[in-house]
Amino acid sequence: MTTLKDNRINHDIGNDVKENDVDYTRRRMLAGVAGAAAAGATAVINSDVLAATPEARTAYADPENPGLPEIDMEIDPHRTALVVVDPQIDFLDPKGVAWGVVGESVTEQDVVKNLERLFIAAKGADMPVVISPHYYYPQDHHWKFEGTLERVMHDIKMFDRQDPLNLEGFEGSGADWMPQYKKYIEDGKTIVCSPHKVYGPEQNDLVLQLRKIGIDKVILAGMSANLCVESHMRELLETGFEVAVVRDATAGAKVPEGDGYLAALINFRMIANAVWWTDEAVQRIAKGA
Repeated sequence: MTTLKDNRINHDIGNDVKENDVDYTRRRMLAGVAGAAAAGATAVINSDVLAATPEARTAYADPENPGLPEIDMEIDPHRTALVVVDPQIDFLDPKGVAWGVVGESVTEQDVVKNLERLFIAAKGADMPVVISPHYYYPQDHHWKFEGTLERVMHDIKMFDRQDPLNLEGFEGSGADWMPQYKKYIEDGKTIVCSPHKVYGPEQNDLVLQLRKIGIDKVILAGMSANLCVESHMRELLETGFEVAVVRDATAGAKVPEGDGYLAALINFRMIANAVWWTDEAVQRIAKGA
């Protein structure tokens, strides 16, 4: 993994910022994992529609001879929305607390740029955009039991906010949107759901918001691939939506236990109605407008 030296890692939403490098974040997150334990893809449009790096193009190439049927989803402009999960600093910026384990995958897939391309395409087509964010408030740190990654996220204060009723300390914190996305998310038209708390949208109002605006087809992107994005995909499918996942607009952690992005990609191919590259999604959105 590439190391970015002299990186400023923000471990809290206040001013508790310490000088360090990305390796520190990786070690901290991996230590959290250890502590918790102790306690049919669619065809590519052209040769340019690929992961950002040669290594990723090789590692995550589609099978030459797929064993599963190729399924697809058609965009109906009156029934389709872009849903973006966790487009937040803690996942997508080198100063975010999870960058040490997700940064390599985010870079390989060029996720930050690809998410912006999806925002631009959806806004240009007047397609509804819905955000499913992840926040933790002080009361969430008093849970009596946690899963492995829940423990890690709480330990490193990921997505922390001081209070659900005000935004003190939010601006520029790990829970905040990536700065380049704010003009799309804060335009008065984008729906920002209540936060999901573990991985899926079962505990927030995503499904309600989509149903209330007549949506039954979802273009899904965001972070992270095998956790929140995959959990959103599964819940949306189980509640009657068609789902197309944008494969290079998501990424996953790489830890000794495995490659989260690869795990998700396999399941996207097996479960989703369609698996698109960003180029393909952007073209389809524009065509469906």
